[in-house]
Amino acid sequence: MPEGHTIHRLAAEFRERFAGRGVRVSSPQGKFSDGAALLDRSVLAAADAYGKHLFLRFGPGTRTVHVHLGLFGRLDFARTPNDETVRLRISHRARIADLRGPAACELIEDPESILARLGPDPLRADADPGLAFQRIRRSRQPIAALLMDQKVIAGLGNVYRAEVLFRHGISPEKSGQSVSQAEWEAIWADLVGLMADGVRANRIDTVRPEHTPEAMGRPPRVDDHGGEVYVYRRAGLPCHVCGTEIRTAVLAARNLFWCPGCQPG
Repeated sequence: MPEGHTIHRLAAEFRERFAGRGVRVSSPQGKFSDGAALLDRSVLAAADAYGKHLFLRFGPGTRTVHVHLGLFGRLDFARTPNDETVRLRISHRARIADLRGPAACELIEDPESILARLGPDPLRADADPGLAFQRIRRSRQPIAALLMDQKVIAGLGNVYRAEVLFRHGISPEKSGQSVSQAEWEAIWADLVGLMADGVRANRIDTVRPEHTPEAMGRPPRVDDHGGEVYVYRRAGLPCHVCGTEIRTAVLAARNLFWCPGCQPG
């Protein structure tokens, strides 16, 4: 599932390509035909991201398309060869955006009904990290589970979850109640920086300069997720920092990765 930095990149791409322009809206697949008919030839007034949710507002008025890609959704800024898979198509002259296989593609009037369920988004200037900390400190759940809860933090996924805990030497099993204010402030500040880097680079890199392949004289990571990381999908390999074998386990229905040496429980 795409993490928040990817959705923020998509929102920026929509603004650059279509904002302020009258667009054609269709549903070649047919599953969004009624909504597309209401929006066709209207102006894309805004494109915004909150966590893993994309909101496309059309004017005049407040009609908004809410998109959540989920595990299998794709949004491509090029014509999809097979129109039968395209849930939503937005185009202006030669520019096009095709949405396929989303978990959600719906026409709504009030995004607040969705935003009210989400925690703060590290990529938004209006985020309140104190709200997330309140929810964390009230819970006995492991911090690794809480970081994946979109009601706690919006936009965080499996990669950033594993990597930020490693970078701060925090055991994934540590309970939310035992996370200190200082630890949380450091985690949040790190997420803000890492995810902003992810938006710019369109990939997740979490290793510090002294642990890059060039600095360590090691081969670069080869993985379809791209990016240099410390623990994510490195189970059984030695830690870049201490050499301990990276471990994995299932937590909150997702594979968790950590270093027992750098993140003692």
